[in-house]
Amino acid sequence: MTDSKLEKVAGNGLLNRRHLLGLGLAGAGSIASSALLGADSALKLEIPAWSQQPGPGTSGYGSRSRFTEDMQRATGNSNPLYPGGGASRSPLQLLQGTITPNSLHFERHHSGIPDIDPAQHKLVINGLVKQPLVFSYEDLLKYPMVSKIYFLECSGNSGSGYGANAVNGTAQSLHGLVSCAEWTGVLLSTLLDEAGVEPEAQWVSAVGADAASMGRSVPLNKAMDDVLIALFQNGEPVRPAQGYPMRLFVPGWEGNISVKWLTQLKLTREASQFRDETSKYTDTLPNRKSLQFTFPMGTKSLITSPSGQMSLNRQGIYQVTGIAWSGSGSIRRVEVSADGGRSWADAMIESHQSDKALARFRIPWEWSGGDAILQSRATDSQGNVQPTRNTLIDERGSINFYHFHGIQSWAINTAGEVSNVFA
Repeated sequence: MTDSKLEKVAGNGLLNRRHLLGLGLAGAGSIASSALLGADSALKLEIPAWSQQPGPGTSGYGSRSRFTEDMQRATGNSNPLYPGGGASRSPLQLLQGTITPNSLHFERHHSGIPDIDPAQHKLVINGLVKQPLVFSYEDLLKYPMVSKIYFLECSGNSGSGYGANAVNGTAQSLHGLVSCAEWTGVLLSTLLDEAGVEPEAQWVSAVGADAASMGRSVPLNKAMDDVLIALFQNGEPVRPAQGYPMRLFVPGWEGNISVKWLTQLKLTREASQFRDETSKYTDTLPNRKSLQFTFPMGTKSLITSPSGQMSLNRQGIYQVTGIAWSGSGSIRRVEVSADGGRSWADAMIESHQSDKALARFRIPWEWSGGDAILQSRATDSQGNVQPTRNTLIDERGSINFYHFHGIQSWAINTAGEVSNVFA
């Protein structure tokens, strides 16, 4: 691929999406092919050791290659004043596609992971219902189920974007509290219809079985819409860190409201004002007042490669790739800039554009060795456009920590080093 054939579509080297098809041919594969066809080449095919003898047989539960063991979640330091609390972050810069493997899905705990025997666990539906109900795990397995692909994001994800200075971090350390999976379970509306909701009920109070007794209030209209009692994740039972044997799953809304280890659903007239929806998970404004129940996650995108703490080791054409998502619908457009937002080009969205799910985008970019600032900007099916960081701070101030969905800027210097900047 020569410079004369490259179609520039925005400033500082962004190329037409059609050039993605030629990236492989422009790399090592074509060089190897030339060597194979060279008349003067004395080609000798070596048979590697692993092709000369049988390997291990089948196993009861699969494991990954030993050569990929560096692909890990990042866990924070334990806090003796907060036993069991903390989070682990998905390695976004190492992943492709849109589905997060169960072992790499982010975690957030408030009092550790309870070791629950499903045979003894119960889910109670009570309060303003005509008939209180109690379900065992086996009871729920008998109900009709649905499977949906949804992202899950902690509302504190990317919270350092509100700070005064840009943190020198990776896509994982700055934004790794988002993941995406196929969730399978029983629609909550099915169980509420069976219990019979009283006319005065307006909220559903969900409580978990962990030592923190995590509780959150869900508006009844959302509960009757798309909320699941999730029993399976990516085809296997939900793992203990994700709420085994059952969790609430509230699509598109802040992760904390999808209460894990679900044990009670109480129908109420008003929100229950649980500890974690008053002391936490509120958006503090410049006047020190706080917005409560700001549930939906904003329209957002993130370039995962090149991204923070990576290095470009040559000049030439690179594939810029990342993920985009919205709590209000599906992703319809992702634009990428290489000049800090002065000009934009449409990226290719390669994945199925599902509501409230991650979408993968790509665009080719020619790096000439100069300074650059890579950004991405998502638009969802409702017309919501991802804001700049400055716009978000103008609207909400900088005291807040939650619901940051401003545009991420990755700066590339002349040495090819990639770092997080505020632009």
